[in-house]
Amino acid sequence: MPDLSRLSPLKPVLPWALLALGVAAPFALSSYDLNLLARFMAMGILALGLVLIWGHGGILSLGQGVFFGLGGYAIALHMKLADLPAGELPDFMVWSGRESLPFWWTPFASPAFTLAAIILLPTLAGALFAWAVFHRRVGGTYFALITQALSLAFATLIISRQDVTGGFNGLTDFYSIFGVGLASPGTGSMLYWITLTILCVAFVALRWLLASRFGILLRAARDGENRVRFLGYNPTPFKVAAFAIAAMLAGIGGALFTLHAGVVSPALIGVVPSIEMVVWVAIGGRYSLAGAIVGALLVNLARDAVSSAFPELWLYLMGALFIFVVTLLPRGLAGIAKGKAA
Repeated sequence: MPDLSRLSPLKPVLPWALLALGVAAPFALSSYDLNLLARFMAMGILALGLVLIWGHGGILSLGQGVFFGLGGYAIALHMKLADLPAGELPDFMVWSGRESLPFWWTPFASPAFTLAAIILLPTLAGALFAWAVFHRRVGGTYFALITQALSLAFATLIISRQDVTGGFNGLTDFYSIFGVGLASPGTGSMLYWITLTILCVAFVALRWLLASRFGILLRAARDGENRVRFLGYNPTPFKVAAFAIAAMLAGIGGALFTLHAGVVSPALIGVVPSIEMVVWVAIGGRYSLAGAIVGALLVNLARDAVSSAFPELWLYLMGALFIFVVTLLPRGLAGIAKGKAA
């Protein structure tokens, strides 16, 4: 078994405290607040992937919104098809003048295909993209800019294909998932428990992975890639695997978020949302899995509170928080918990 003591997580009590709060939440919160918490927990799954690639791999990705969107649109396509009467088209296709369903929509009528696509589509896309870039030894700022361009291109593609993607408005008006009505009593709680379970599984799996030989080599490549090559290891497969895992977690988070929010759109996957995802992790602590979850929850809770009262103020506040953390608290809130400001 890997030695988990090699890692530097938050104090062991914090993950257990978060789990206890997560278990108690359904008994203490209203259905609206529970739904809101579940959305932010889905975002926390994505944040775990950023800890893997950014904190432990030194790979700053500004395009995680792409993989978040792939998972979100995959589940949304299935729900739109499941709610359609036989032979009919989604309303936005009718308004756009289409007369037939795109061929690539059809497989998403299958629940099994949809579940596989949520996991495999972002994973394969992330792996192929990472291999193409890391194979040429592109990294650092150049990699961050490439991922940002990828996010912009993906959002632009979604917006430009109004007739098959819903355009800027995205996909919404979902009524059931795998035969279960979303408005049925107990469905919200069930989806919450599923999200909490997946978050816990992802947390434990990454703790194990980061403590394994894979995690050690990933951190070694982060700190000195040329030295790792000199020692006889090729860091590219490790970086590609880490990026693919982060993409998979982003896709799963996107699918769960879409279930809870009832919508997926380019506004959730573009450049700005992708940068916000990095801010969550920076504030929570990019080296800490528990810190990333806390960061995702706190930042999004703050966003919901501030943007509701002062919509124009949120982006300035988030920018100020990011500058403060980067300059004074590079280890984020996790660094404070460990007594390390830098």
